[in-house]
Amino acid sequence: MARNPIQFQKGLSLIDFFARFGTEGQCRAELEKLRWPDGFRCPKCGGKQFCRLEKRNLLQRSGCHHQTSVKAGTIFHGSKTPLVKWFLLIYLVTQ
Repeated sequence: MARNPIQFQKGLSLIDFFARFGTEGQCRAELEKLRWPDGFRCPKCGGKQFCRLEKRNLLQRSGCHHQTSVKAGTIFHGSKTPLVKWFLLIYLVTQ
């Protein structure tokens, strides 16, 4: 039987995991990159220009003023659990 290269990928150590995803900001930035690889797009109007509402962790479209969260529309939507814990859970299950 042939060896599956996907199954035998080099893993990420726990130390490397915490260096990469150790803070809520790092997890939020990674989720934003995964969600919008070509940059933010408003889910309402499709526009690109936006501002960040840091205190509420929201992105607001400059034109239509629609506010959205990085977690909106994902499995993390509506969860009060911090992204750091979610990422750690996913890491532990997959490693």
